[in-house]
Amino acid sequence: MAYEADDYLSRHVQTSEVDLSSKVDELVALAAPSNSPNLALYREMLSTVIHMAQADRNRWDAKIMMQTLREMEHAFGVLEQLKRRRKVTVFGSARTPVDHPLYRQARELGALLAHRDLMVITGAGGGIMAAAHEGAGMENSLGFNITLPFEQAANATMRGSHHLLSFHFFFLRKLFFVKEADGLVLCPGGFGTLDEALEVLTLIQTGKSPLVPVLLLDQPGGSYWEDALGFIRRQLGDNGYILPTDLNLLHLVYSAEEAVDEIARFYRNFHSSRWLKDRFVIRLNHPLSDVALAQLTREFAGLCKEGGFTQQASCEQERDEPELKHLTRLAFAFNGRDYGRLRALLNAVNEPENWAS
Repeated sequence: MAYEADDYLSRHVQTSEVDLSSKVDELVALAAPSNSPNLALYREMLSTVIHMAQADRNRWDAKIMMQTLREMEHAFGVLEQLKRRRKVTVFGSARTPVDHPLYRQARELGALLAHRDLMVITGAGGGIMAAAHEGAGMENSLGFNITLPFEQAANATMRGSHHLLSFHFFFLRKLFFVKEADGLVLCPGGFGTLDEALEVLTLIQTGKSPLVPVLLLDQPGGSYWEDALGFIRRQLGDNGYILPTDLNLLHLVYSAEEAVDEIARFYRNFHSSRWLKDRFVIRLNHPLSDVALAQLTREFAGLCKEGGFTQQASCEQERDEPELKHLTRLAFAFNGRDYGRLRALLNAVNEPENWAS
């Protein structure tokens, strides 16, 4: 959703004996370009730090905040250089041995993704992570390592790479795993893999993360993900803990080629999406035909709080992304609830027979 400033922090710093508010304004003016659209955001960030300093929080809280800001700013700087390359995050066990079929499958996955000019993100460790990076090669690999007391070493592909980032906190690392991903492939693994799988699905299901393809990759004849899906269908689906359409958010595959083809299919026409106040906008590489648009309105009317689907050009609110101005927009008043059904809509949008000739 569009950012709306909350002046609570501003009011707080204005109550000081010293006029900290004007000092914040001066600092923002000195540090940021005068035409930056982020001036209000920078002001609130500084006000937040001042608020904490005035309260003089305990040292552990202050160190958490300092480390978080420092790591995020560094990561943003590194990733800014790669922002126009699509990336796929691969999860799986660090304990998978080199001679295991899953290791070979993950290595093939990395190679196929790189062949499609997709970068491969992993935790930069061993097992599945090492295999995916090995297949992709250093220039097509991005590693998000975690700093531990016993120090997890980066795998051979990422060691010394300028695409390797180290995080002190797991929550920050997990943030970037999802934030940077244009697709996610989950291979069999332990608690960590299951944790990532469920967190990713929760973020997408609740609209906290953009909709991207989520692939569950197993070896031919494997039952790891099929058993997990059986539990989800019986215990979550049958008991009404999730919507039946939520299962549209993931797709089970048994080969690296199938996983990569599914990711490519997702972006065949769909480019990206964003909220513009109360309207949800899907950017398309190809406009839809009038017949297809009418069919979508009939079939997916339940996704709209009101009205139907319209195609439009970019608007003034999107001026922060001028490089996407040429794309057609499919806009509607999305209910913000049924993302599994939205996934089915994207499947229809991606079918070539629905594109305008």
